Amino acid sequence: MLKVGVIGAGNLGETHIKLLQKINDFELVGFYDGDQFLQKNVSQNFNTTAYGSASELISNVDVVDIVKPSISHFDYAVNAIRQSKHVFIEKPVSNTVDEARQLLDLSLEANVKVQVGHVERFNPAFKAALPYITAPMFIESHRMIEFDAKKANVPVVMDLMSHDLDIILSVVNSNIKKVSAKGVRVVGDTPDVVNAIIEFDNGCVANLTASRISLKNERISKFYQRDAHVKIDYLSQETSLFSAKKGQKVELYSKQLKINKGNPVKLELEEFAQSIINNTAPAVGIHDGSIMLDAAYRVAEKMKITSSLH
Repeated sequence: MLKVGVIGAGNLGETHIKLLQKINDFELVGFYDGDQFLQKNVSQNFNTTAYGSASELISNVDVVDIVKPSISHFDYAVNAIRQSKHVFIEKPVSNTVDEARQLLDLSLEANVKVQVGHVERFNPAFKAALPYITAPMFIESHRMIEFDAKKANVPVVMDLMSHDLDIILSVVNSNIKKVSAKGVRVVGDTPDVVNAIIEFDNGCVANLTASRISLKNERISKFYQRDAHVKIDYLSQETSLFSAKKGQKVELYSKQLKINKGNPVKLELEEFAQSIINNTAPAVGIHDGSIMLDAAYRVAEKMKITSSLH
């Protein structure tokens, strides 16, 4: 059993703590958060140990789960990797692409596993669709969250669009040729709605829209390819296949895939445990996280808001 500790006890950190207690391959040793109020509440609510420092926690575990803002990812990860600890890092992997590259070099040198928390890769709807996504030539993604005044300044590119950037980069086997992007400010200090168009060397085009001021939550992607397209609803965990059959006339057929629904966060943590136990490469490594980060900054640069993403 792998001894694991969580750094960060905010909303997502709480989720990780709760799920890690349910995964047989992990033994939750405890957590650390600099917020004393969170330390006390989470320790009591989940009956787990609150450590006085991140260093103390890291020295007592095999695996470190970092669930803090990206600006602190690099320092925590370096500390853990240098002590030969395996690391799970919530997305984005780091604050800069250069930091991500340094983490990759360090992890290879230390021979430890590092997985980045791009959770939609583990969404059962995406995993079911993956065998049917062969050579997409046009991709359309919409990721909307209901307006919440408390989250009025959540960074749209890094927090929301990053999910779809990672998905698209994982299925399009080609380099990015061109990025175009526009953002609109409605209530926040940075764009509330962002649209990006990404063109790849192989001719594929991806059109992504993300919003933090929607009237309802929506997370949908459509992948168009020769004689077929695949629609994924990440929120409801449903996947539809549409295929064209040509005879005397072209007919469009559709079917719903059977989905074994589950919690994507729990699934990604379980798969990370297996990559450590079986000494296999994590499903989403630092390189993947670095590629997404680079694309996200290219989108941000087009909107001239890079400094607002941290």
